[in-house]
Amino acid sequence: MKIKLGKKKAEKRNAKGEARAEAISEKGKFAIVESYKSARTNIMFSLSADDNKAFAVTSYSKGDGKSTVSSNLAISFSKTENRVLLIDTDLRRPNVHNIFKVTNEIGLSNIIGKMGNFEEVVHRNVLPNLDILTSGTIPPNPSELICSQRFIDLVTRLKEEYDYVIFDTPPIGVVADALLLKDLIAGFVVVLRERSTTHGDIQNLLETVRLADGKLLGFVKVGCERRKKRGKRGYYYYQYYYY
Repeated sequence: MKIKLGKKKAEKRNAKGEARAEAISEKGKFAIVESYKSARTNIMFSLSADDNKAFAVTSYSKGDGKSTVSSNLAISFSKTENRVLLIDTDLRRPNVHNIFKVTNEIGLSNIIGKMGNFEEVVHRNVLPNLDILTSGTIPPNPSELICSQRFIDLVTRLKEEYDYVIFDTPPIGVVADALLLKDLIAGFVVVLRERSTTHGDIQNLLETVRLADGKLLGFVKVGCERRKKRGKRGYYYYQYYYY
């Protein structure tokens, strides 16, 4: 099933050619806000048969826009009056703190490394009903931290405290860190970028997740340009695909 999720003008890109992360706001364009509402609704349906309300957002390659999507999904979920926690588990290349303009001096890695506790580190009410746990200090052993018992215990506790826990994870095609979450979450939402993610990338991702015995909830396709009509400008669409 394919659902168009609204229109967005061509995205601004940084010096490396990657999409520059921006969060939606109350003043954002109606179509963009509605796009994320539609994605939220479909993800909620995907989660409805599972008591586990935690899910991860990932991609195959870096620069596909997963941090932007995970951040905007977290904002959208928080609008439902549910308590939402967004955790940046990309300990190698964190970006969530830049999107929300919060500090990243201490975060998840510091909690796991026993250099802080959750209450001291978490950013409360960045937006109403939305808390954010940044990645923290970049560690030399990110994979070992993510699969540690201390991390598992932390996530288990946080899933009891929040209605939804959303993880921003590293690209699966770059490192396997995201797959270490498979037993803690309901599944993965994968971000695909038009003219960047290839069919081969998707096949490799599907096979990697299958071999890890993980579950896919669906795909969010970004940067999909609609054909220009006479006298009309082209727009960029967000689309959500059930898996």
